[in-house]
Amino acid sequence: MSGTALEQHKVTSAGVPGDDASMDGVHVDVQRLRDAVATQIYGKDVPILRVIATLIGEGHLLIEDVPGVGKTSMAVAVAGAIGGSFHRIQFTSDLLPSDVIGVPIYLQSEDRFQFKRGPVFANVVLADEINRTTPKTQSAMLEAMQDARVSIDGEVHDLPAPFMVIATQNPIEHHGTYALPESQLDRFMMRIRIGYPAPEFEGDILRAQDELRYGAGPELAVSLERLIEIQRCVPAVRVDDDLVRYILSIAQATRSHDEIELGVSTRGAQMMYRALQAWALCNGRTYVVPDDVKDLIHPVFDHRLILRSSYHSTLTHSDAEDAASVLLDRITEEIEVPS
Repeated sequence: MSGTALEQHKVTSAGVPGDDASMDGVHVDVQRLRDAVATQIYGKDVPILRVIATLIGEGHLLIEDVPGVGKTSMAVAVAGAIGGSFHRIQFTSDLLPSDVIGVPIYLQSEDRFQFKRGPVFANVVLADEINRTTPKTQSAMLEAMQDARVSIDGEVHDLPAPFMVIATQNPIEHHGTYALPESQLDRFMMRIRIGYPAPEFEGDILRAQDELRYGAGPELAVSLERLIEIQRCVPAVRVDDDLVRYILSIAQATRSHDEIELGVSTRGAQMMYRALQAWALCNGRTYVVPDDVKDLIHPVFDHRLILRSSYHSTLTHSDAEDAASVLLDRITEEIEVPS
């Protein structure tokens, strides 16, 4: 990378450090975050790291997994580790947009309207079973996820900072659900699965279930103010120009692939860039390496691909679940990895 390009990555305004030495404290605090969440979610180092990377990358997370593997616990643990406010929204078919973002209430004694904030006003919002509500209510989350604000009756209301949506959905049960539109899926930085714990960790969970259920939760790892400072450090992580071209080559290949109807959008490429910076920071580095792309390509890109129906028809149900991953692997095999 040239000196000019390097300086563009070393952001020094708004209190953002631009040298490696000033990042040392960030690495320590990120490790504290990981350790705090790990006290509540056993044996899931990679999913925890992806959640933390999404958090410090100022993204939103979709956890797609079966019931009972710790999706809600993950969201609660993240909120507790940063000392942030936490609201859980149980999405159902009769939920209204006003139940999510809030509604103006008329105060007769004062002859005026007062905005009553909805549960989306929190640092961490758990959108539980988000695919069980109607598209109209799902769309109430779009502005919040994109701009960290909501608009109602011509007034704009800013959401608290930091702000993160952790949404969940069950990939197995589809009765009474509404598929998330592409515009909403595209606003999630990552889609992950937690999976069942290994037997040795599942035994620990059984023995500690009362402590996990009734305990005080994770210790405070970083304050909200410190988390915002860490988020501002993310743009300082260096991404070589060759890696940028590599990311764009993959995105462009998905758009022209015969078996993919809708490929990775420009927003998706932006999400990958930001996720890579946050991932590198989580791993104690101030620069991105090609292996980071390998680590994140599936959680960042898989859910953005819409496959052609003709390709889906050739797959069994189990194969269709991983079809996007298989196609992405084929695409990346054909693109030269930067040295």
